[in-house]
Amino acid sequence: MPVPVSVTHKSKGLEAQKHEELPTQSSFFANLGRGGTTAPNNGSTPVRQATAAAPATVPAMQLDVNAIETSGLSFQYPGIDGKPIDDTHFVIKDMSIAVPRGSTVLLIGPNGAGKTTLLKVLAGKHMVKEGAVAVLGASPFHDTSLTTSGSLNYVGGNWERDVAFAGYSIPLAGDIPARQMLNSMPGVSKARIDRLVEVLDIDPEWRMHLVSDGQRRRVQIAMGLLKPFDVLLLDEITVDLDVLGRADLMKFLREECAERNATVIYATHIFDGLESWPSHVVYVAQGQVQLYEEASAIPQLAQGDLLGLVEGWLREERDRRLGARAAETGRIDYQGDQGSAADALAAWNNGWKAGRMTSSLKQASNAVWRR
Repeated sequence: MPVPVSVTHKSKGLEAQKHEELPTQSSFFANLGRGGTTAPNNGSTPVRQATAAAPATVPAMQLDVNAIETSGLSFQYPGIDGKPIDDTHFVIKDMSIAVPRGSTVLLIGPNGAGKTTLLKVLAGKHMVKEGAVAVLGASPFHDTSLTTSGSLNYVGGNWERDVAFAGYSIPLAGDIPARQMLNSMPGVSKARIDRLVEVLDIDPEWRMHLVSDGQRRRVQIAMGLLKPFDVLLLDEITVDLDVLGRADLMKFLREECAERNATVIYATHIFDGLESWPSHVVYVAQGQVQLYEEASAIPQLAQGDLLGLVEGWLREERDRRLGARAAETGRIDYQGDQGSAADALAAWNNGWKAGRMTSSLKQASNAVWRR
């Protein structure tokens, strides 16, 4: 299939606009848009080609497979040169879990435990070796049909952007009505939109540059839930919601799982009123799964003491971590911005030092000049 290239001739004005074609002889271009499979050059397993429109659901999905499986999953962030940073600990270490379809999973852990990284790996936002992660029986990074179809969805973080000479993570605040945003996604039924507007108590006339953080969050969540999902990954998305908004959202998510056999993993630090919501609980610390149980096997949930249970886990983990740090030799201890210890700490900690608003290199380490 030829690739059109738009060319404007300035000397003749807009009337002279035309399309030229780049000749393409590859069989890849010849088969684009036809669907089906073609044999690769080496004559091995057929390769599925892209189709004109993404399917409503992932064709390869089978109802008898787990929603999520990890097998010996480990992950480490690289530096800007793509290589692992020396002396950097793995964020996720040898993690193996299997989450059945229809589950509502509560993901718990202290700050820095690896929860967000785990959710992003499951969402296909970081590359890991094939076989380490399977979502609905497919690799989320390598099989992009999971996300393009809406079958796999990740909702987390804030609506923000980077502005030159202003800084990172500037909130998005364009003068756009909520109705226009909710109606902008093709293929979504009006009934689905109306249901989300009701659950999240959204006024379609909200102007996005005039709303509060909580109202902006409601619209963000609604946008993330417009397409019916099979697996939904939520990363602390209820922090700005009031008590009623959070309760209505959690009820809606549980109904989605019960009615459509969907699966939700929800990471949060707000535990009041959640005792009856999860079917499974995952507790992560130091990048490893410390506990993975069905909710029915945890008596504190039936007793309405989820907060006390989690507090006990986190205090125990903190004491263990502090004890290990005291016993460890050769560890760099922070003593202010003085001497080589502070410089080494800044290199290890993404370039951060006291007095800086952020790192000198976004989402990367300064410790990259190495052989």
